[in-house]
Order: sequence, then C-alpha cells, then structure tokens
Amino acid sequence: MKSIVKFVKSQPVLVIAFLAALITVFIVPPDMEYLGYCNVTVLIQLFGLMVAVAGLRGAGIFDLVTEKMMKRAGNVRLLGLVLVLICFFSSMLVTNDVALITFVPLTILIFRDIRDEKSRILVIVLETAAANLGSMLTPVGNPQNLFLYDEFGLTMGTFLQVMLPVGVVSLVCLAGLVFLLPKRECAAPAASETVIPKVRMTAFLLLFLLCLLSVFRVVPDYVCLIGAVLAAAVFDRSLFVKVDYALLATFVCFFVFVGNIARIEAVRGFFSEILGGRELFVSVALSQVISNVPAAVMLSGFTENGTELLLGVNLGGLGTIIASLASLISFQFYRKSEGARSGRYLLTFTLVSVVMLAVLIGFVMVWRLVFP
Repeated sequence: MKSIVKFVKSQPVLVIAFLAALITVFIVPPDMEYLGYCNVTVLIQLFGLMVAVAGLRGAGIFDLVTEKMMKRAGNVRLLGLVLVLICFFSSMLVTNDVALITFVPLTILIFRDIRDEKSRILVIVLETAAANLGSMLTPVGNPQNLFLYDEFGLTMGTFLQVMLPVGVVSLVCLAGLVFLLPKRECAAPAASETVIPKVRMTAFLLLFLLCLLSVFRVVPDYVCLIGAVLAAAVFDRSLFVKVDYALLATFVCFFVFVGNIARIEAVRGFFSEILGGRELFVSVALSQVISNVPAAVMLSGFTENGTELLLGVNLGGLGTIIASLASLISFQFYRKSEGARSGRYLLTFTLVSVVMLAVLIGFVMVWRLVFP
C-alpha cells in the first residue's frame, strides 16, 4: 500500500492520465480505431532525445560548458545572469526538464557558500522561467512542442514566426528581472578535472543530430529509434533505465483519452465550440490546472489551429507551480535543500510567473494589433 501511495505522489500526472483513459474505455469499448490513437513518431523521437541528452550529460559536457561560462562571474547579479542565460539557451536543445535537472542543483551548491536566501530563491525562480520560455523556441525544447510540431505538420518557418517574437520579449524580461539581484561579490566554483570521453561524446552528438533530422522529417522515425538503441547498448546500457518512461506512458494515456472523447459527439461539440477562436486563452487557462503537456495533447483533438495552441500551451507554462511539470522539478530540488523556505519560494515563483504571463499575453495582443 505504501508503495502505491509513493508512486501516486511521485507521478500524479501519469496516474490522472491513466484514470482518465480508463474511464473513457468503458464509454468507448476498445476496437480497431484505438490503433490510430497514438502518435508513435512523437514517442520514438522523445525516447531518442532522452537517450541522447542523458548520454551527453553523462559524458560531462554540461558541467564543462557551465564551468567555462561561470569563470567570469564575480558578483551575485552576474552569476544569476549567467545561470539564467544558460537555462534559457540550453533548454532549446536539451529540453526544459533536463536544463533544470542539470543547473538547479548546481545553483543550490553555489549558494551554499554565498548564504543569501532571497537571492537563491530568485535565481532558481528565474532559471525555471528561463527554461520554460527558452524551450518554447525550438520543436525539441519541450514535449508539447515536439507533439504539436508533428501533429499539425508545422514547418520551422511557421514555428519561428509564431514563437520568436514572444521568445525575444521573454528574454528581455528575464534579463531585466536579474537586476533585482544584488551586486554582492561572490566566487564561482573551482574548475574540476573533468575529462570528456571523445568517442562517447561524438556518438551521442550524432544521435542528437539524428533525432533533430527525424523531427524535421529528413529521416524516418525508425532510424532515430535504431540509433538510440544502438548508442545506449554500445556506450552505456544504464541509459535505458534513465529514460523517463513515465512521460512516455503519460502521453499514451492521454492519446487514448483524447481519442476516445473525440468519438463522443456531445463532448466533441462542446470542446470545439469552446475552442473556436479562443485557442490561446483556453490553452493558457487549462495549463494552469493540468499542466501544459496534457493540455496540448487534450486540446489538439478539437481544433485545427495548431499555431494558436502552440503559443497558448507554451505561455501557459507560466502561472501556477503545476502549469509546467518542469517548474515542479525546481521546487522539489529547492524544497529538499538545507535552509529551504518553501512558502517564500512559492510566493516569489507565483508573483514572477504571473506577472511574466500577463506581460507576454499583453505583448501578443499588442503585436497582433500592429502586425495583424
């Protein structure tokens, strides 16, 4: 019983997705149409990217890059700026989750000697926002982008046309918020003696490139799958365990849920009517409650306007702590750290996140008036 409770606490979104799918199975009994529910291409690409990024992380590349970039940091404000920029730009390629898993623990370690709790909280909050906002600028930056890019057959040109303006403004906002940090002197961590295994690094860089080519529809998805399996089998079999299978299972459950409710005429009509012309605001609002990845999968079955949905679920990652699952990763790291003040963290996070969400939505509205 304890193990079940522990699993539910650790994977609440997966449990909710499974129960939602299970309920719809009783309404729409399994048949041959179920075979068409799952977007297998997205599942394969997610698997490949997880293996590639885990392989590169294990090779020590992220640690080396961080050390190089932080050598020039001499005060808390500049240190915060470096960490925020690292999260913003790295998330475009390694996903928002991985960026935060990599850099938030490093931030906690650095601030152990600085002993400035107010600054530590603000830096982690800004890192979290940076990872969520930076990841929206590429199709591989987060799971919802990968799914929507394939589901609606978007092109890179269309993708950037929608996401780049708001991405630039978000970067400016983040840089401005960094000025709330003090210019108190501090020292960056000492450089390590990390040695990068060149063969392994090359192999996983090639796998990452292969995944990108699959996302951009240059090579078939099965080539990506074969490459990921071979790379892990040859260089590090432990990577098979490090794959986030819970995320993959969550996608499968939501595919079943969405596929089934889309076959219920009353439900389909309800969602189609609500979404018509309101994709941006509905997706932002729904993300606040169930997070943006499930919101993207759920709403995709009821609209043809993929670009509005894309923008909505990415902006919807701001707001509540559960609007993006990546935000929960940062909070969990912080909550377990020495001297953590969870209440203050949640207050700071909510204030920064809600204000940025309001600013970015306001920008989108003004942008559309100027450039209809």
